Amino acid sequence: MCETKDTKSAMLKGARLRCPQCGEGKLFDSYLKVTASCNACGLDLTPQRADDGPAYIVILLVCHIVGFAMHLMYKSFLDDPLMLALILGGAALALSLALLPPVKGMVVAIQWAKGMHGFGARAG
Repeated sequence: MCETKDTKSAMLKGARLRCPQCGEGKLFDSYLKVTASCNACGLDLTPQRADDGPAYIVILLVCHIVGFAMHLMYKSFLDDPLMLALILGGAALALSLALLPPVKGMVVAIQWAKGMHGFGARAG
């Protein structure tokens, strides 16, 4: 059994796109490609299996935000459907692109903290 790790601290490090163990090394090589190992502490990050989970979480968040904004905008001041679609479509795209890396970092950090997908077998 591996030692207990602070999940909240790991999630905050992951949201900052840093290694969940040390908080110093970069978590991603590029936009969403997780690095093989931390360049600061050497933590092996290959066991991570974030896959589609972060995308589903981001979709859930963005759709709630954009749906609420659409309701407010349509009822308050913007009743042109084309303008509403253009503004909120751009906002949904920007929000999705901005939220995806931090959410993926948090998912990888949770997997590390809970010892999931091989992180527990390789004591870090």
